[in-house]
Amino acid sequence: MDQKIRIIADDKIPFLRGRMESVADVSYVSPDAITREMVKNADALIVRTRTRCGAELLQGSSVGLVATATIGMDHIDLGWCRDNGIAVRNAARCNAPGVAQYVWSVLLRNGFDPRKDTLGVVGYGNIGSIVADWGNRLGCRVLVCDPPRKRAGYSDVRYLSLSQVLNEADAVTFHTPLTRDCEDATFHLVGRRELDMLKRGAIVINAARGEVVDNAAWKLHLKEGKTKAIIDTWEWEPNIDLELMRLATVATPHIAGYSLEGKQRATRMAIEAVEEYFGVECDKSGLEGAYSGGDGISMERICASYNPFVDTDNLRRTPDDFEGLRGRYDYRREP
Repeated sequence: MDQKIRIIADDKIPFLRGRMESVADVSYVSPDAITREMVKNADALIVRTRTRCGAELLQGSSVGLVATATIGMDHIDLGWCRDNGIAVRNAARCNAPGVAQYVWSVLLRNGFDPRKDTLGVVGYGNIGSIVADWGNRLGCRVLVCDPPRKRAGYSDVRYLSLSQVLNEADAVTFHTPLTRDCEDATFHLVGRRELDMLKRGAIVINAARGEVVDNAAWKLHLKEGKTKAIIDTWEWEPNIDLELMRLATVATPHIAGYSLEGKQRATRMAIEAVEEYFGVECDKSGLEGAYSGGDGISMERICASYNPFVDTDNLRRTPDDFEGLRGRYDYRREP
């Protein structure tokens, strides 16, 4: 290219600095400082979930590409971007093994026995399918709920209703996107009615989006002591409900996918989006490649690789430092 690309990048994205400077002028900016004025002359944005990308930020700008170093895209107005000629790329599957590590570690450390107990997986996409695959490898009976996939005719697994999964499973883990105003909207997918369907002593894990479970209803349910809550994603982040935090068995600051390999994959995929869109080559040396499968997964290796109670203790000591705990997180290695 005759002229360098102008890129605004979230300064909290790890392993990114210095990799695109041969082809781009890159400004690394705190997400709360990414403003309409700042991006109006940019060619591309590289963001995380904290940056809302839609008309309010991008109207009238020269941005042609938004690359998010995350799996989720509910922070991006996909329809508006499409209608205004802005390409959007995400980091699909990047942190899925890290989330599977988190889910299975909290399950195994809270008395779940995959040889005897049943796991419900709600959402069978990039993350849910790996969580289920690890369960199958551990000898677990896995129930799957994913209405869009069932309606689309997928036959890779037997798809059940949400009520069936809630009634039968000893633990339920959620891995859906956050959607509203559609046939399969997941906003408050689980409220008091759904929580009351659970077995006594069941474990409920939300490592998807906070709003998938109605946190107010969850808090009231937990006060009755019937089930266990594992919460990594919260409504109103970073201003989480402190009473709900205390009631949860495991409470972590949205770090389920924070593995070293997952973060490297996400950064690699954001860089690859820039390369593809602008026809350039950047430095991707040393960054983890695509996930290649769960060979060698065992209960022992999972438990040895991560202890969620350390992160729970850290959040309970300093809940007001939710964002700081995420920003300074010591990325764990995947098992």
